[in-house]
This record gives sequence, C-alpha cells and structure tokens, in this order.
Amino acid sequence: MKPAITFARLPQVEPNAIIAHMSDPRVAQHMPLLTSDWDAEFVATFVAAKEACWVRDGLGHWAILSNDEYVGWGGFQKEGDEWDFGLVLRPEAFGLGTRIARKALAFAKAEDRIPFVTFLLPPSRRNLGALTRLGAVFVDEIEYDGATFLKYRLETM
Repeated sequence: MKPAITFARLPQVEPNAIIAHMSDPRVAQHMPLLTSDWDAEFVATFVAAKEACWVRDGLGHWAILSNDEYVGWGGFQKEGDEWDFGLVLRPEAFGLGTRIARKALAFAKAEDRIPFVTFLLPPSRRNLGALTRLGAVFVDEIEYDGATFLKYRLETM
C-alpha cells in the first residue's frame, strides 16, 4: 500500500527533524545555496521566512508528511511574477518526489492565480525525466544568488 502523502505547515514539525534533514550531506549535494549550518536558531529563521510567504502571498512551503512522518519540505514561493516550485526531501524519501510533485501541482492547477510554475534545478541534477514527464519544458540556464540553475516551466492552465 502506498504511503499517505499530506501537507502541513512547517511550524508543526519538530525543529530537530528539520536540522537532521538539512544537515545530511546527501541533501546538500544538489543544493548550491545551502551554505549555512542548520541549528535551532537557523531553523527558526527559516520557518519564519517560509511562514511570511504564506502571510504575504497566501501560499508558501509546506512540511511534507508520509504516513504522518516528516519527509521533507516544499511548495510554492513567489519570485517576482512567477510561482517557483521547490521540493527538498530526506534521502530515504527521494523516491516519493514525483508523487509529491503531482499532488502539489494539482493544487497549483486548481489555483487561478498560478498560470504556470517554474522549477530551478542545479546542473548537478542529471536525471530530469520525471520533470519532463510532468510536462515541464526547459527555459534557460540562469544565475540566482550567485549559483547557476536550470530553469524549467510548467503551464498549469
């Protein structure tokens, strides 16, 4: 039986679970902007920033749960006029990525204010088949906060 995937808010997750997740070198491998050590203070700042997106935009990042257990975080963040989708999973949950993305993208498709979603992936990510199967198309190679990313776009309307 497939595990139940649900979305919750990040403040509902024990900070130590997020610290362990974001301190795993397998997670950092594909996150060029992950340059800080994660401790309780950093997690509090991170969660507050993600919650501020919910206040400002009415949408943001979720804690992702599999059978009520934290497996990562992800969701939508407004970047200028675009809604960017990000997903950061614990290594033992990497195989759930497509399922989680499909559930989140179904949410986006039901939102009139999200005509398309963008994805920024580091060039170290070589296996992009799942992204193209979702219907995303390559847009360009861009620089964001000093790091290079591959930008993809998925129409939701």
